[in-house]
Amino acid sequence: MARIVVIGGTGLIGSKVVDKLKAHGHDAVAAAPSTGVNTITGAGVAEALAGADVVVDVSNSPSFEQQAVLDFFTTSTTNLLEAGKAAGVGHHVALTIVGTNRPQEIPYFAAKMAQELLIRESGVPYSLVHATQFFEFLGSIADISVVDGAVRLPGALCQPIAAEDVATAVAQTAAGEPVNGDIEIGGPEQFGLDEWIRRGLAFRGDPRPVVRDDTAPYYGAVIEERTLIPLDGARIFPTTLEAWLPANPPRR
Repeated sequence: MARIVVIGGTGLIGSKVVDKLKAHGHDAVAAAPSTGVNTITGAGVAEALAGADVVVDVSNSPSFEQQAVLDFFTTSTTNLLEAGKAAGVGHHVALTIVGTNRPQEIPYFAAKMAQELLIRESGVPYSLVHATQFFEFLGSIADISVVDGAVRLPGALCQPIAAEDVATAVAQTAAGEPVNGDIEIGGPEQFGLDEWIRRGLAFRGDPRPVVRDDTAPYYGAVIEERTLIPLDGARIFPTTLEAWLPANPPRR
């Protein structure tokens, strides 16, 4: 049984990771500002990591603005790595994104790349879990892509995955040995971004039209056709869009 501290452990992915690890007999602890652990200020971090075998970082920036998100991931990760070394943590697991190693100019991805580099160069045994976009962000992607009443998105390919499956992958990685490299995970189906969002909104009865526009930005940048899909050898999880949609109505 390992003691595993999950940073961001009260959020969408983190809470599921904690539950899965506990179900398999591990001493899993949720760490977040609400539990007195703040990786930006450093408050409570050393205390939370004392005695930990593994640290799992699934935290996320409250702002996606270019400088703010970069500052969040570099500051948080630096504090975690330093505290982890002092505590003798033997495995640092971080959840990141498929596509950070492809040509792109997405500010959020640049911040995740900076996080990944800090971890790779830290000397701490690590595993980086690169996930495709979550089904759960369907609505928010539509919301930020509205121009003149229409949702405008490129036809670039995506391979969305359920948060439940992401949590499974992260928990299994945390319970295993460090790979000192990358693990890619994704869902079972490829869609154009516009097709995915169109199908999701239609199922939910959302009347907003979805227009394919290959010049439309995705999180602040124009992307290439295959930026967001996993490479050969990725671990593919089974949850389909058709299965996920009826089980996950939009929040009101």
